[in-house]
Amino acid sequence: MTSATRDLAGLSARIAQAAPGLRVETGAGDTVPYAYDASNYRVPPRAVAFPRTADDVCAVLRACREEGIPVTARGGGTSMAGNAVGPGVVLDFSRYMNRILAIDPEAGTARVEAGVVLDALRDAAGEHGLTFGPDPSSHSRCTLGGMIGNDACGNRSVRHGRTSGHIESLDIVTADGVRAVADHAGLRAADPDDTDAVRRVARLEADLRRLVADNLAPIRTELGRVPRQVSGYQLHHLLPENGFDAARALVGTEGTCAVVTGATVRLVATAPASALLALGYDDVVDAAEDVPEILRREPTAVEGMDEAIVATMRARRGPDAVTGLPEGRAWLYVELDGEDSATVTTRAAELLDVLKARGRMTGGRVVDSAAERRSLWRVREDGAGLAARLVDGRESWPGWEDAAVAPENLAGYLRDFRELLARHGLTGVLYGHFGAGCVHVRIDFDLVTEAGRAATRRFLGEAAALVVEHGGTLSGEHGDGRARGELLEIMYSHRMVEAFAAFKRIFDPEGMLNPGVIVAPAPLDTDLALRELPLLTTEFTFPHDEDGFTGAARRCVGVGRCRGDAGGVMCPSYRATGEENASTRGRARLLQEMVRGESIQDGWRSTEVRDALDLCLSCKACSTDCPVGVDMATYKAEFLHQHYRGRLRPRSHYSLGWLPLTSALAGFAARPLNALLRGPLGRVLARLGGVTTRRTIPAFASRRALRSQLRGTRTAEPARALLFVDSFTRAFRPQVAGATARVLADAGIPSTARDGLCCGLTWVSTGQLSVARRVMARTVAHLDDGDDRPIVVAEPSCAAALRRDVPELLGTEAARRVAARVHTLTGALTDLAAPDWTPPPLPADVVLQTHCHEYATFTDRRPRDLLRRLGVRTVDEAEGCCGLAGNFGFEEQHYDTSMAVADLALTPRLDGLDHHTPGVVVADGFSCATQIDHLAGDRDLRALHLAELLDPATDRPGETS
Repeated sequence: MTSATRDLAGLSARIAQAAPGLRVETGAGDTVPYAYDASNYRVPPRAVAFPRTADDVCAVLRACREEGIPVTARGGGTSMAGNAVGPGVVLDFSRYMNRILAIDPEAGTARVEAGVVLDALRDAAGEHGLTFGPDPSSHSRCTLGGMIGNDACGNRSVRHGRTSGHIESLDIVTADGVRAVADHAGLRAADPDDTDAVRRVARLEADLRRLVADNLAPIRTELGRVPRQVSGYQLHHLLPENGFDAARALVGTEGTCAVVTGATVRLVATAPASALLALGYDDVVDAAEDVPEILRREPTAVEGMDEAIVATMRARRGPDAVTGLPEGRAWLYVELDGEDSATVTTRAAELLDVLKARGRMTGGRVVDSAAERRSLWRVREDGAGLAARLVDGRESWPGWEDAAVAPENLAGYLRDFRELLARHGLTGVLYGHFGAGCVHVRIDFDLVTEAGRAATRRFLGEAAALVVEHGGTLSGEHGDGRARGELLEIMYSHRMVEAFAAFKRIFDPEGMLNPGVIVAPAPLDTDLALRELPLLTTEFTFPHDEDGFTGAARRCVGVGRCRGDAGGVMCPSYRATGEENASTRGRARLLQEMVRGESIQDGWRSTEVRDALDLCLSCKACSTDCPVGVDMATYKAEFLHQHYRGRLRPRSHYSLGWLPLTSALAGFAARPLNALLRGPLGRVLARLGGVTTRRTIPAFASRRALRSQLRGTRTAEPARALLFVDSFTRAFRPQVAGATARVLADAGIPSTARDGLCCGLTWVSTGQLSVARRVMARTVAHLDDGDDRPIVVAEPSCAAALRRDVPELLGTEAARRVAARVHTLTGALTDLAAPDWTPPPLPADVVLQTHCHEYATFTDRRPRDLLRRLGVRTVDEAEGCCGLAGNFGFEEQHYDTSMAVADLALTPRLDGLDHHTPGVVVADGFSCATQIDHLAGDRDLRALHLAELLDPATDRPGETS
């Protein structure tokens, strides 16, 4: 047993004794994801604890103090400065300490635990016409504790400033395990009857007052100079003229002085009306020149962004993903608000006129459409991820992503900063809170080689000197962390830096809280995550990643959009479980460690990686929802192939992975086989195949059924398209093939059916890639025969496999030619239908479940948009995965997770249907329709394929007159 193992065993024993039931994880599969945040750093922790109460936190801190083990508090883990990683015990507050304890609408306050996600607070406060002012772009997953740690701001900081301005009091635990309260008047023990705590907290406050009294001059002259001055500690809040505000002084201390367990925060009223202006410029400097004029109009937000981010968003999510921008190569978003729409609109028009007269703007408009406003804010909020991996393949990194100057100095600073980048041969992608003078930039640093790291160090030193020369601050909201702590001596006097150190010593004399951050900082190039890594031989070609699987896994930079619980589809397993290693980010970090070969040393044979991937539904939503385009479904398929190479596989890989072949054989004896599977023997066979017995196995169709359905669908006109009859449609719902053929003909796209081919999807999802390659190669050979007609696929998952998996696995020109011809039915009707086509009468209201693979792969051809265009009044889309996800929900061990995922979006939509009037539910995916049938139970409810809804030969329920 090593000394580290002994220390860990001792710590675990102490914690278990002090806090029975507290969850503490020490295995690599659980701790590796916590070695990273959204920064450049990698610091593996010894353990991760998941407190449920402040007493749990006290127990951990006391035990760690006795064992000499440091502690790092963590919220959403989205820090870009490295202040959410540490070498000892990481406290994850987001898992359990995430309750909103109270909202007082009259007082305009809320009491929250540290792990509350900002959006959860905003949603709860919104019921009272209130919100929390600071709104970082990570609002869907950042926690209040993390915002307090960094003194976060956000897009509307022009109006609402920093988090510190919205804190009434903080519930804290000191390094020695004492619970206290910090408020506007100082510090006090949380329990006034605990005499020992009262004495210790009183001594702490007295020491703080002496520190301030001894350093009045530097505190008054060096701190609080610009609105976004977050670097260092905010000791000016402790000045006599500021009332010794201990709460605000502790905001922004990055967990280095005390652990925040809860807070009372001040809420602000939501304005009744607002307007968004999109302004175009030739470059970001021109945009910055207009900021002082814009600020005179009292906007709520002035956000800047350059063209590289927009181009990447459009490439990843389709050309319609960013709409409403005027001509330009850089843009400002300006938001105005007020009491009524007419006044706000008038102010917006006046501002446009003023800016046009100034002559820098290339174009500008008021964005009236709510959909356009959402798309524009989405691209701004995803800026950090989009800038990390650009459309041209370039990678960029944080490290100098948070400098700020006074807004009136922004244009001059940006001009000089771009010259500095050019002198160092670097490129930066610029965006940020221009109205507050805060510039976010990701730079193409070489953080791998020694020469590149040395060059980065030189650049950062010069960048720090430059921002100080412009009267600014190293950090405007992300904190100093590991990235900038070393540079504080450039910004502050030696006396001020010593005062910071004394402040920390008062709270944390033994230096156990988040060591290496702000005070006694580690060198900024210590613990960098990037290094030379081996290139792995794989089956998939990973065409978008220069160094193959290694580069693909490296796509994840930790921004954590996959940890949000609303918006988009990613990540269903995280939303259902709340576990970091069940998120796209957690899995990507484990894969990075697997390639690295340190914490995880057995490569493709890793059980930690296997277990983390086990709950991945292979929905592919991350490939489009993730700002950096992580495609965990593909990574999982590759891993499973390598992991089980030459080994016995899980039973379901055989029973479900080979379904295209077995279902084809089943078609010869469908009736007796269905009867057998419905009986006791069917349950035995299901168990033998690793299939849950809690689902009904879908009935196989006979071979005659498909022929019967397609009979009579040919028209006298020449076929304009190929109807690819996939394995699922042929085996389980041949009526969809017939309906699709009739709809295509009705829409002026007569087709000819191609049967007997397979996309290989089931072998991909179970990681049997050698078989998948053979199946795909056969299919491509038959389809790439000189025929260039569109290929229409009724089953969205098969269409997605042909469009994406086939070319990425085969890597041939023939595969790419076939992929380029593939359409879903939605895509065919959108792009190929006759201009005068009029569909049959449709119902006014539809519940829609879009297949995840269609959502991810055919991003700009959505069934929702088509249905609305065809006249459906209300499309209630279940935004999220259905939970069945192909083989996943049929596997015995995944049934409960499958149902939990369904409960997130699909089940509530179905439950909302009128039980007395049959509702219309549309689900093109076979797995989605199967899940809906399962959820419906005995109800008279069946999911229709879009083709069945539009079939001119079928009566439709609920059609409009």
